Amino acid sequence: MSEVCGTLSDGTPVHRWTLERAGVRVRVLSYGGIVQSVRIPDRGGQPAEVVLGFQDLDGYLRHPEPFLGALIGRYANRIAGARFPLDGRTYALEPNDGPNSLHGGALGFDKRMWDVEPVEHGVRLSRVSPHGEEGFPGRLEVSATYTLDADGALRIAYEAVTDAPTLVNLTNHSYWNLAGSGQAEGHELRIAASRFTPVDLDLIPAGEPEDVEGTRFDFRTARKTGSGYDHNFVLDKGVTAAPVEIAELHDPASGRVLTVATTEPGLQLYTADHIGEPFTPGAGIALETQHFPDSPHRPEFPSTELRPGEVYHSETVYGFGVRG
Repeated sequence: MSEVCGTLSDGTPVHRWTLERAGVRVRVLSYGGIVQSVRIPDRGGQPAEVVLGFQDLDGYLRHPEPFLGALIGRYANRIAGARFPLDGRTYALEPNDGPNSLHGGALGFDKRMWDVEPVEHGVRLSRVSPHGEEGFPGRLEVSATYTLDADGALRIAYEAVTDAPTLVNLTNHSYWNLAGSGQAEGHELRIAASRFTPVDLDLIPAGEPEDVEGTRFDFRTARKTGSGYDHNFVLDKGVTAAPVEIAELHDPASGRVLTVATTEPGLQLYTADHIGEPFTPGAGIALETQHFPDSPHRPEFPSTELRPGEVYHSETVYGFGVRG
């Protein structure tokens, strides 16, 4: 089911699609591929909104920087110095995070209109990112299919092809608050990662991945998140052909549980310490499945290069449940 939920400054209508199955309701916008709403029940059957978002399109246009619920690309996370080498050539990007490029640039996928078509139990979003968009080479045909599984899990499957060598690293940037309001710092988090990538002051990976044991980055056993995280976790499973569960978020008060399964090798944990108005720090927790930040400068990291004839595929599943 779709409806017009607003218009852009040039008069382009933005549609909102509502998906419902197994007691879960999800709303997706054609602008930015934004997951505007996820409503799930607590242990008593009472539904609540569990992602941060705005009631109307204008909120997203006025407050773009938190990337609330958005589809992020061409490159999720940071590229140092807003430039990268590829096949002997250096490509310059527009810096939008100090000296670095963040989440695909100032006009990344999160600020683009997407074509939407219905599919069984969901919608398929697609667009063509032209050669040179935000400095990235190659004409990229990209899609993201949002569906609800029989148990109500939200599945996002990304695909892309290119006509020239380029970089691709896509993710969803939802902030989760399983309590439905207030702060998310009391949530308990588990991540199947024995290592993380330490960062410098610009949040660029510095040095080799380090062991989490004995540090505040050890979430191998569930514990409260607290604050002060904007870091990539090196998932123990690595890159996989099918999604593997790698994280669980639990709100003890409501009983709501979020599980995250993915094909990706990394998980960026961001505790929204600098989310900005109208939200307060710690209002949600972002769990961004992706390749590692600044991979183009780190050949030892899993590659984010895509070449003609190859198909980029990434899939993440957000499962919902309750615990007594």
